Amino acid sequence: MDSAQQQKMSELAALLGEIRQQVADRHASSAAGGIPLPDLLPILQARDVAQGKVAAIGTVNPRPGGLLNSAVQFCKRMVSRSLDWHVREQVEFNRAVVTSLEAILSALEENNRLLAHFSSDAQHMQDATSHWKQWRADWEDKLAKNETHYLRGLLELQSSAQHRALLAESSFRDLMRAQHADFTAALERAAADVQERLWADLERIRLEYESIIHNELRLVRQRAALAPPQPALAVPQDPPFAFDYLKFSEKFRGPEEYVRTGQLRYAAFFQGCRSVLDLGCGRGEFLQLMREHNIPARGIEQSGELVALCRQKDLQAEEADMFAYLDSLGPQSVDGIFCSQVIEHLPPHRLPGLIQLAFAKLKPGGRLAMETPNPECLAIFSTHFFLDPTHTRPIPPALLAFYFEESGFGQIEIQRFAPAIESMPSLALLPEDFRNAFFANLDYAVLARRLS
Repeated sequence: MDSAQQQKMSELAALLGEIRQQVADRHASSAAGGIPLPDLLPILQARDVAQGKVAAIGTVNPRPGGLLNSAVQFCKRMVSRSLDWHVREQVEFNRAVVTSLEAILSALEENNRLLAHFSSDAQHMQDATSHWKQWRADWEDKLAKNETHYLRGLLELQSSAQHRALLAESSFRDLMRAQHADFTAALERAAADVQERLWADLERIRLEYESIIHNELRLVRQRAALAPPQPALAVPQDPPFAFDYLKFSEKFRGPEEYVRTGQLRYAAFFQGCRSVLDLGCGRGEFLQLMREHNIPARGIEQSGELVALCRQKDLQAEEADMFAYLDSLGPQSVDGIFCSQVIEHLPPHRLPGLIQLAFAKLKPGGRLAMETPNPECLAIFSTHFFLDPTHTRPIPPALLAFYFEESGFGQIEIQRFAPAIESMPSLALLPEDFRNAFFANLDYAVLARRLS
């Protein structure tokens, strides 16, 4: 088959397809659109039969040819023509019925076509409804998911906002607390600075006042020096006591560790000094204390045995009379002098000279500390003071402070320590006020500085 024939066959097939579509459109069936339509085929067949019957009215049945048949046919035709006036109405009625059937059939076919078309539209509508239901279900699902996501995001935002609010509040509180602390610290620093300046001004005023008093006393002494000298009274020298003073100190004063522990109070007073002199260094307790605090110190002692003991401890000590030793020093050559449990051994008239000599050898701002039994405590007269036969007389704290003031010292401070009740528990039976007035502290010390 050549290409021309194939083209004609394809054209014929297309033409047949168009005819089938027109017939299908004209005679719609129940297959169109899925809606069941009435079957018009029986009506079509009945119409065709009726039309055949109507067409056969007035015709004569054919018979085989011949003379007899022709006569019979002639008779039949004559009878048909003679009866034409009688059956005309019936024929017209039959034809009208057939016409009405054709009209009804046409109306039904048109109705089927409309139903088929409507079925197609209904199918589209059903598809659209199904699609809309599916879309609505998807939309509601998406809406629920979006609403859940939105609520979750809103909750997270609320939690974040609350967290930020808490952080802001905490930061604000910390800031307020820090500002309050800074303000309090600044206020305390300002108050401390004001107090420090106040005390500095008071100290300066006190030093100026004491310096004025000292200058006035110096003028008084200078005027007294212009008076004719009085002959000095000869002071008889007592022979030294012949007993073991080292054993005596160990028994009645106490072990070295006990004495050094009691002297710890002087470490802060002599802190910063570069040359401290211990008058009557004894067993060297104070020299050991100064060495422990890295303060240079040396001692003077009349007993060669005690000096040897100090040197065995690698302490700097010399055997000499403290008056002679001080007199041999240059003016303002030391910045600290310590004298513990010594001045009660001196004759009363020599104590002021010792203090004046110490003043002359101290540098400006130099420190002097003297410790001695406290006669304000009556208990020392029955126990401690007269245990040592080398004691001459006790020195009241007010008298020793007066000697310091007369010699030119300032910043004079009296410190009382060694409560008597610790060594004599029976004092607890006395009334507290009476005990504090007459049996308080066994020892005291006077601390002072050279003003100029």
